[in-house]
Formats: sequence, C-alpha cells, structure tokens
Amino acid sequence: MAHLKSLRIAFFGTTSFAAWHLYTLTHFSTHQIIAVFTQEIQISTCKSFLSLYKIAKKYNISLFQSRTLSISDIIYIIKKIDVDLIVVVSYGLILPKEILNIPRLGCINVHGSLLPRWRGPAPIQRALEYGDSITGITIIQMDLGIDTGDILHITPCKIFPKDTSYTLSNRLVNIGSAMLSQVLDQFILGTSTLIPQDSTYATYAHKLNKQEARINWNLSAIQLERCIRAFNPWPISYFQIKNDRIRVWDAEVSNQNINHYSSSASILPGTIVTTNPNGIYVGTGSGILILTMLQISGKKITSVRDILNAHKEWFKPNSVLE
Repeated sequence: MAHLKSLRIAFFGTTSFAAWHLYTLTHFSTHQIIAVFTQEIQISTCKSFLSLYKIAKKYNISLFQSRTLSISDIIYIIKKIDVDLIVVVSYGLILPKEILNIPRLGCINVHGSLLPRWRGPAPIQRALEYGDSITGITIIQMDLGIDTGDILHITPCKIFPKDTSYTLSNRLVNIGSAMLSQVLDQFILGTSTLIPQDSTYATYAHKLNKQEARINWNLSAIQLERCIRAFNPWPISYFQIKNDRIRVWDAEVSNQNINHYSSSASILPGTIVTTNPNGIYVGTGSGILILTMLQISGKKITSVRDILNAHKEWFKPNSVLE
C-alpha cells in the first residue's frame, strides 16, 4: 500500500463533519487535495474549532466559496485543475451532471447513515429522533439523485442510549475517515465494487430548522427525549417562560407513570408535576419527562439544582410550560 499512486482530488464540504474528513486526507494519506469547495468560508479564532479554512490555509490548498461562484465557474475550475476524483462530505448543495461527469473516476459521497435509510441532509439527527438503534457510514458513487448512488462501502455504528448528534457525529467521523482511505485505495487498485441501493427501504432525512426545536409537550416523553438528543448541539430544544427561552440540553424519561406524581388521572401536557434537585418533572402527551440540564437565554448551561435555586418561582408544580 505504501507505493500506491496518489490521486488528485477536489474536496466539497461545508460542516465540521466534512472538515475532519479533509483533515484525515491531508494528514494521513498521500493523495493530493488540489482544491476545496465550501458553501461558506468559516473563519474562527477558536483554536479547538477545526474548519476547512484552517486546513486549506495550513496546506496551501485553494479554497473556493461556492455561493459566490456560478456552476460554469466551478466547472471551469474543476476542468482546469484536472482532478481524478471529487470527494463530497456534508456539502449541502447538489452537484449537477456537468460537474459529476468531469473527473475520470467520478464523484463519491461520504454519507452519515446506512443507505438507503435516511437519504438527505440530516441523517444523524433523524436517526436519533426516530429512535434507531444502529446507523453508520455509507460511501456511494454519486449519481443525479439525492444519495441514491451505488454503494462502494458501508459500515454500521451502534447508537447508544445517551448519544447526541454531537457524540454520534464524532464516532461516525472516525469510521468515515477510515472508510474513505480504503475506498481511495480500491480506486487505485481497480478493486472497487458497486452495490445498487434498494429504494424500497429508502427514508428521507429532512433538513433541520429552528422551528422544530420548540418543544411540543403533546408528544410523548420518549419522543421528546429523543428530540433533545437529536437537536444537540443544534438547534437545541427549548421552551418559553414569559420572555425567556429555556434551552434543554439533557433530559430523561421517568419510569413512573403520572399517577405516581399526581392524584389526577390526566394532566395538561407541559404541566410541571413536581421538582427536586435532580430534575423538573413535566407531563407530556404520554409519560413524564425529567429535565436535568437547562440554559436560560444569555446564561451558561447549568444543572436543574442551580436553576431552581435561582428561579424556583418559574417552576412551581401545576404551572404549565409553553
């Protein structure tokens, strides 16, 4: 493997998930990253924040902001730099046929699910939201569809009960980076195999929006706990108290039913049934959700114990959260 030919690659990506894959290619492979295309160049002074900009700057790689370029501009650049392959990771824009057909090896996409489940822009978040017990990484040869291309490599990853989008993404990055190196080696050796997707099993992971982060107390406690983990670190589930937005960073489902906390057979969803230093117990459409880590607008993330010490009047039993 040490004497394999080096590929000339154009990299398309936008998020930190993409940045970690680019980091692996630049640090641990012999392939040449000729250019990086991103929706928006993110410049951060935070040392711990890995961005495509920092990597491109460190390795003197040409970096292009796609939103300022026309399709014909991108086509011109790709043809001029003469790449063997385009690698796409969490880019967020669809590549037209005119771009897909330029590289001699085509275009491949590293996708954060076990395709054909969760095609689309938010596969990691939707897997958590819908309670999947397993997900993974799929690398596909791109076609004109949205994540519909033939499979080059697929590896599963277990979802743990307390996984958030952040923790799950971190594990998937490690899997995806290793898989990408394998797939690139297979291209050089001519040993790649393609497996068509079975579209009868396809589901679609719609893009996240800020509006769905507002907690709907009519959902079950199980559904809400999943959403809280799925929407961490963005857009973060929240509810309102007067003019204050309260973000929920962690919660759990009570193993007791409503009768354990209230003499009433049923309560209005969003009703606080009790509080203690370990949590705020809220009735939902089905079951009790225990809020454990909260953040008041403009404040730090803190435990319920500290929140209750400072704002106990906000969380009186029998009051209803919005």
